[in-house]
Amino acid sequence: MPAPGRDRFDRADAPSVAVVGGGIAGLAAATLLAERGARVTLYEQGESLGGRLAGWRTRLADGSEATMSRGFHAFFRQYYNLRGLLRRTDPGLDRLRPLPDYPLQHSGGLTDSFARVPRTPPFSAMGFVALSPTFGWRDLATMDARAALPLLDVRVPEVYERFDNISATAFLEGVRFPEAAHHLAFEVFSRSFFADPRELSAAELLLMFHIYFLGSSEGLLFDVPDEPFPQALWEPLGDYLRSLGVDVRTGTPVHGVHPCDDGGVEVGTDSGAGRHEAAVLALDPGALRAVVAASSGLGTPAWRDDVAALVTAPSFLVSRLWLDRPVRADRPGFLGTSGYDGLDNISVLERYEGEAARWSARTGGSVVELHAYAVAEGSGPEAVQNGLIDSLRRVYPETRRAQIVDARHEWRSDCPFFPVGSYARRPPVRTPDPRVTLAGDAIRCDLPVALMERAATTGFLAAGALLAGWGVRGQVLWTVPRAGRSPVLRALGAAGRR
Repeated sequence: MPAPGRDRFDRADAPSVAVVGGGIAGLAAATLLAERGARVTLYEQGESLGGRLAGWRTRLADGSEATMSRGFHAFFRQYYNLRGLLRRTDPGLDRLRPLPDYPLQHSGGLTDSFARVPRTPPFSAMGFVALSPTFGWRDLATMDARAALPLLDVRVPEVYERFDNISATAFLEGVRFPEAAHHLAFEVFSRSFFADPRELSAAELLLMFHIYFLGSSEGLLFDVPDEPFPQALWEPLGDYLRSLGVDVRTGTPVHGVHPCDDGGVEVGTDSGAGRHEAAVLALDPGALRAVVAASSGLGTPAWRDDVAALVTAPSFLVSRLWLDRPVRADRPGFLGTSGYDGLDNISVLERYEGEAARWSARTGGSVVELHAYAVAEGSGPEAVQNGLIDSLRRVYPETRRAQIVDARHEWRSDCPFFPVGSYARRPPVRTPDPRVTLAGDAIRCDLPVALMERAATTGFLAAGALLAGWGVRGQVLWTVPRAGRSPVLRALGAAGRR
């Protein structure tokens, strides 16, 4: 619950607040601040809003225009706060479309599906084990049940105290999970953090298990935008912010945020310094490190060291291909893959995105997207790109006959990484300077949230922390429970702590 306070600022006492970063976290912070009557300036270095979910126009070889982005993102039903942000311009979430399944396929021949898994805890976890081909009775008999008990009673933030110092792989090996389940299910989840599971903190893996299986009744159901990100999500939200009086400045990188001796902060840009009474820094890890390093006098030495210690995940690749013929009609909109030489998933965009569907209908082709996370350092870009296409042809053999009308290959390295032992130094929303707060999916949040939902939640928390200082109420936030919902499973999990 937010701190009590008045509903909004009076016009005469409305403070000026800078929000640095126009991704999900910055948009959430700017929205709440503007709705409470603050005078908000939103600085975004890119030419459009959306951050890592931004999009841009490109012209294809056939002369048609398309919207390129950094690819598929699943808007899970447990993303309560992100969905609340999107409801500002789409109350019924009509611009999101459900995908019926989260199918997984391993190169060894095993496939898995979550469509039939019950969504009510604890039957969700039990159903996953019972229905998955990766679990056999012999496998269950060899598992270390006591070592697996912590999965049944994940508590936030205690999970970090207990499991941040071992890797996701080490935890699963200790449980003696079946090798197939390890690779097909948990590795797919861990790589959604753009990380090799051998390096990812086990606490993050346990948190995901809690969020999707034992902490909520939504399971792995998710939605996707029915048009590209800008048209479906960010352009309407940008218009909403402008209607609230927000000064949206895209194409405006921030080079430093400097506390002023008489209060407030100065935000430095190419065109000069803007004076504000407070600021929210909603940036990816690399950009946050750079801004703090350039902001002499901001925070304490220990805090600055913690920001400097934030780690960026390895590079990842998104390859989008426009093919001259369709993939098979029964191919899903999204398929998670494992064991295909670095290919992590395949999306068939015309299954859910209107722009791609119109191109497909007009040309008879398909728009296919390939992701490769945590690409090994030193890998040659062209070799990786060609390798993904080769893997696509293994997974969907009909694409061997397809000609590539056009292709876009997007390489990025700006996502947060949560390696073993890093949680203690992860900076929280509040900073040593009460005029400055942090937001983003790299920021510590002692709530059971992850990925895009962590970005939205910390954005609202960062705005709420500033508002509380001015005696204005923030926003009620919703999450899955901090502990498992089943008393029986919590009791079993507690036994594992003894």
